[in-house]
Amino acid sequence: MAAPSGDANPINVIKDTPMGMRQIIVVILMVFLNALDGFDVLSSAFAAPGIMQDWGITRTELGVVLSAELIGMGVGSVLLGGAADKYGRKATMLACLVVMAIGMFMASQSNAVTPMTIWRFITGLGIGGMLASTNAVVAEVTSRTGRSVSMAFYVIGYPLGGVIGGFAAQGWLLVDYDWRAVFIFGSIVTAVMIPLVMALVPETPAYYVARRPEGALEKANKSLAAFGKPALVSLPTLEETGPKPKATDILANPRLRPITLLLAFGYLFHTFTFYYILKNAPTIVALSGYTPAEGASSLTYANIGGAIGGAIFGFFLKKFGLKGPTIGALLLGVGAVLYFGLGHESLWTWRIAALLTMFFLNAAIVGYYSAFALSFPAYARASGTGFVLGVGRAGAAGSPIVAGWLFDHINGGADNLFIVSAIMSLGSVIAVILLWVMPVRDADDDLEVAAAERQKAAA
Repeated sequence: MAAPSGDANPINVIKDTPMGMRQIIVVILMVFLNALDGFDVLSSAFAAPGIMQDWGITRTELGVVLSAELIGMGVGSVLLGGAADKYGRKATMLACLVVMAIGMFMASQSNAVTPMTIWRFITGLGIGGMLASTNAVVAEVTSRTGRSVSMAFYVIGYPLGGVIGGFAAQGWLLVDYDWRAVFIFGSIVTAVMIPLVMALVPETPAYYVARRPEGALEKANKSLAAFGKPALVSLPTLEETGPKPKATDILANPRLRPITLLLAFGYLFHTFTFYYILKNAPTIVALSGYTPAEGASSLTYANIGGAIGGAIFGFFLKKFGLKGPTIGALLLGVGAVLYFGLGHESLWTWRIAALLTMFFLNAAIVGYYSAFALSFPAYARASGTGFVLGVGRAGAAGSPIVAGWLFDHINGGADNLFIVSAIMSLGSVIAVILLWVMPVRDADDDLEVAAAERQKAAA
């Protein structure tokens, strides 16, 4: 390891030096964790046709089940996002994995709507905290030049989890077993990730700089050493004063408040549409005259489109920045949603429509997640991300409930829902345009301003 570098900022040491193998390994693990989140969230969608058939429930009741983990994700994003800033990203991720593994297994043992709803809500708590933590980790272990591509690959982990889960569900679990096997499979894979995170993911240096726990310098240097970076003689004194960060800092700070609200409500509008497709595509296709396994296949192709769109979008971000590509992806997503809603005469045209829709919708998610990483400073990155994700999950949670009600009570419910989804997507476009009227800069490059604002708040 190189000689001590003096009174430097570990955040800048990570950002201004080339990424080493350990950083790449951590990013890959964050991709896997996001894939795990993707599968866990979609597990109820894969299982939905079988649950309806098994229990004889209405679409409205199914909508409640499908929304349960999304509501849990919203609560978990806010509460456990704050925990990641207070107790560390690694500790929070491990706790979330335990919650998710237990929740998935207990869902497989449920025999009625109420217990299933409770366990899906609990699973969602873990997923919400995991998303806030892993997004912060990717932002804090990557270099400036590698962040946009790393964030793109991180985001496409989510649809990749759906792709892998879809192939497992339609080609094995739903064929040889039943819907309960989907949840058991998810529980086992989640449990396997616990020792991998324990062994391979160090706490980020940015966390130690922001929180200053006892022995912060030694802990930050240990983290830097794990990433192959030089040790520091001391930490910057700038961040040693001021109140401990919490989620409310994001709303109390006059510089961050408008950015936070635009991100939160723009993301809310977008996730309404995003999760309408993810949660309802298998059932919509199955009700068009196909088997549950064939219905699940449409979701698999949707996630393939999401993975491809997210990967390509990452390179667009690197070349053209955030603003134009994100607005373009959102606008094209509106058209793709309306195309999916037209209905189709063959299974393959349903699959292609699902692929195109999620291609653009997930590309826009990459833009949002990149904005999260840039907009919040290290001392409140997980709290800010968690808050935005929590508000966004309100849109996600509302989508299956609104869909179920429309299907049960209004003729042409699917057509009406696609129109509502397109309008919500347009709302997201407006929020993003307003967001980029103001400058979006890397919040970690403005630590002096952030510290001054914290000291002012303390006074």
